[in-house]
Order: sequence, then C-alpha cells, then structure tokens
Amino acid sequence: MRLDVVTIFPEYLEPLRHALLGKAIEEGILSVGVHDLRDWATDRHRSVDDTPFGGGPGMVMKPEVWGPALDDVAAGRVAGELSSASPHVDKPRHDDVAGVEKQAYGEREDAELPLLLVPTPTGRPFTQADARAWSTEEHIVFACGRYEGIDQRVIEDAANRYRVREVSIGDYVLIGGEVAVLVIAEAVVRLIPGVLGNQASHQEDSFSDGLLEGPSYTKPRVWRGLEVPEVLTGGNHQAIDLWRREQSLKKTKAVRPELLETVELSDTDLRLLNERDVHTEINVLLSTAEWGQIAKKLPKKARRKGFDVSEILAETVDLTCEPDNVLVTQYQSENDGAALDPVYRVIVNGRSALPHREITKAVLAAFPEKTYWYGSSYDGHAEGGVTAVCAWQHPNP
Repeated sequence: MRLDVVTIFPEYLEPLRHALLGKAIEEGILSVGVHDLRDWATDRHRSVDDTPFGGGPGMVMKPEVWGPALDDVAAGRVAGELSSASPHVDKPRHDDVAGVEKQAYGEREDAELPLLLVPTPTGRPFTQADARAWSTEEHIVFACGRYEGIDQRVIEDAANRYRVREVSIGDYVLIGGEVAVLVIAEAVVRLIPGVLGNQASHQEDSFSDGLLEGPSYTKPRVWRGLEVPEVLTGGNHQAIDLWRREQSLKKTKAVRPELLETVELSDTDLRLLNERDVHTEINVLLSTAEWGQIAKKLPKKARRKGFDVSEILAETVDLTCEPDNVLVTQYQSENDGAALDPVYRVIVNGRSALPHREITKAVLAAFPEKTYWYGSSYDGHAEGGVTAVCAWQHPNP
C-alpha cells in the first residue's frame, strides 16, 4: 500500500515511521510520502490560506495551492519518502511459524483512481468497516485541513482524479487533520496482511464482529489481591470462548448499546446478554408433604423453562401475624371454611435471561395447576427470614 499525506506540518506525521507501521515500511509492505503543502504556494510568504467569502471568523485554505498539490500527488510527481525510524528485529512471527496464509479483507473497490480521504468534523464517521475496506487499497492520499477547512471547490475538483471521502473520527473538533490521519492510517495499515504477526489479533478486535472486546488478563494470576477470572486458568477452551463472548456482549450493552441493534445475535448470545441473578418470591398454600415433593422437582422443571435454580428457601408463615392473608381469604371463601394447609413463603434464587413474568411461570411449572399462590420475580438474590414471622417478635436493629 502507498500512503501520501499533504500537510503544512510534515513533522506531525513522524509517528508513521515507528512501531508496526515502521516495520511495514522496512519490509516493503507499506510506503509513505509526506508532503509540505507550502511547496505549492506561489507567493513570497508561502501562504496557504485567505479570508472567507461572506465574512466570518478564521481563514480558509486556498484552492490554488491545494489543487496543484493534489494533482501532483495523484500523478506521482512527488518525493518525500519516509523510512522506518529504526531497524526492527528480523525473526519469525506467529503466523510465519504456524504457516498461516495471509488473507486480505475481500476485494479492493473496482476503481483505477486513488482514494482521497479528507478528515473533517463534517464527514461521515470512520468505522472499523471502513478500516477493513480501505486496507485493500493500493493508494490512499490524505488532505490535512487547518483553520476553517479547505475551500469546498478543492473537494469537488478532486473528484476528477480521486475517489473522495470526507471522514470524521468523532463528534469533536481538532486543530487540524494530522491527528485524524494518524488514527485512520494505523487502523487501516494494521489490517494489511503481514503487518500484524498474528492475524487473529485483529480478527478478535473490538468491532470486528460488531461488538466491543471484553477484558484481557496476563500474569501474575493474583495482583494486589485481584485474581484473574477462574475460567481463564482452567484450560477449558470452550468455556473460555463462551466467557469471552459473554464479556464482549455485556461490555457492548453497558458502553455502546446501540451497536447491538445492528448485530445478528444467536439464542446463546441473547441468553448470555440478558442472564442475571434473579429470584422468585411467592406465598403458596400447600401441605407439608406436597411441598416436599415439589421442592425436589422444582430445579429441574424450572431449568427446562430457562431458570437455572441455585437455592430454594422456604418457611411457613405465622398466620396469627396475617389474619387477612390473601391466600387464606380466597381459599376459605371458595371452600366453605375448610381446614387450611400451611402457607409457605418460598424464595427461589438463580440465574435467568427470561423476563420476570416468565421466570415466575418457570417456578410455577413445578406446582399443581390449581395451587393457591401469589408473588412475583425480581432481579438479584433474596434471603429468607424475618418477613415470614411476626415482626414484633424481632427487636429493632
């Protein structure tokens, strides 16, 4: 790939000579030309800007300077090659050792014209999809604006020699386009086959599948009392992959929820994304024998419905504290005051991705159809105790 950058501050692009981009230059994967826009100025002061038509603050960059500069770059009539900042260690990298075939991100756009990128806050947002697409280009030219920007006629005229894209790296304003060039160049060049030693590095990046990447850990296993998640040290690669997917989904939901609207999620993804600690809390009218049988089968029945039960707490309610208990009232009105079974307060803790109403249904699937009950489900776990007996039997804390 060939990159050309036109700017009034060539030294600003020095970082392109360093690290992986410098190594790519050294290996012939990448060539970079940085050109001083003032070389095309025609007055003694080498001026590149003038006051705006219509008035207003600031200065606008002149078309009679930018036009010839872009003409010469498109035609290859420029010098100014960058070299790598320092020699890099020449040793086999991961993909070389593993014999991994270098693969590009699809085919280059079918066009003979070079690609001109104009960083501007009014441009289309730059995305990882752009980086992937542009990593297949042969020639990319950057036009670094300053002040109030470049005369719009330069952009319109450049379309005769380039495929022009005005692009923004975020909803904020910089002093000039050079910083944006560094951002875009690094995002694009790292995706060129052979630039990264392990192409899986970018295949698992944030945004590579539309999601943010989850957290990463390295040695030591325990640092300042903080431990690496146990799943990452167990050697179960299927469990590790599932954990990483879950972390990616939850990070995206917390930080960039709008990204989830454009990603196709599997049933497993939806479960991982929505699964959380939950509990169902119900009062139920049952005999002691009935409750014993239900408690045994409840976890299995609930799991089939999508509620993974971790704990069941149950205690009888002291009806002297609740003489107008809704279950008692309903039962006696429908059964002519027949003798009562005990009223149990049941708490079922676990994890589920289901809505609260469906979680409650999952618990009730273990109970006989005409069981008297009331209650609901909530996020988080609950503890048993005080609420099942008379409050006056417990001193205030």
